[in-house]
Amino acid sequence: MSSSRKVFVTNSDVLNLPYNYVPTEWVCIVFVALFGVSCTIHIVQAIRFRLWWLFPTAVLCGLLEVIGWSGRLWSSKNPFLQTPFLMQIATTIVAPTPLVAAIFIILGRITRRLGPQYCRLTPRQYTTVFLSFDIVALVVQSIGGGIASGTQPDLGGHIALGGIVLQLVVLLFYTALSAEFLIRFNLDRPSRHSGKKGADPRSTVDMPMAYMLIGMSAMTIFLLIRSIYRTIELSGGWNGKVISTQWLFNVFDGAMIVLAIFTLNFFHPGVFLRGKDGLEGLEADMKGEGEGDNDSQKNV
Repeated sequence: MSSSRKVFVTNSDVLNLPYNYVPTEWVCIVFVALFGVSCTIHIVQAIRFRLWWLFPTAVLCGLLEVIGWSGRLWSSKNPFLQTPFLMQIATTIVAPTPLVAAIFIILGRITRRLGPQYCRLTPRQYTTVFLSFDIVALVVQSIGGGIASGTQPDLGGHIALGGIVLQLVVLLFYTALSAEFLIRFNLDRPSRHSGKKGADPRSTVDMPMAYMLIGMSAMTIFLLIRSIYRTIELSGGWNGKVISTQWLFNVFDGAMIVLAIFTLNFFHPGVFLRGKDGLEGLEADMKGEGEGDNDSQKNV
């Protein structure tokens, strides 16, 4: 167990601490710095490539993580205080949800580029369905985090757990549909047709697209690992063994989100998905522009 530099903590005091341990100061500093750097880069990239939807997704995730880890840093100096503990609960629970929304938006762009006929959902449906569930998960987690930081921590924990489980289920569903899309694309077996000759364009996976697919796959894996960990953590309650073990949180929550958010910095849609990927591209996904949403389609 680490001790705070400002408040002395004895072994008997540890069990009375909100975390059941004292957050390690240097670890918190590292995570605050990493999330701050990534968030700053995302702001610059969003402005540079005019991808404004990155602000309520990747940038928001980075800001929430900075706030959450700043709370843990505060706790490393004053481990008995409830305010920083509650601050990090409310933010670290919901912070990755906006980042999940980013991969749903990018998937819509990828399916539109490679050929929407290879996926069961249209790009418009991908964006609408997955973002809707992601927003619901965010609201549920926010409500749970808020209640948990109040007078009913157990109730809040259960509600937050429900939001995380919902997000995990949606991520698994997204992963399955994405895998099916890539398999059908490689085998050239469309799952549906527009019904019009020449209306089902098929693109090729060039090097930029390959890099984007690699980045998306890595982000999905990192976010899945984090969601599984959080599900196990919160299911054990606020005094469970998992939530009371600091290195598990550092590795399976903090590190996974750091890897995911930096992956998006390096495998950026502004670089690897050049084109109308700003507000215009997002609006095209939401409206189903150019994908034959209004055409008769047949499942295979």
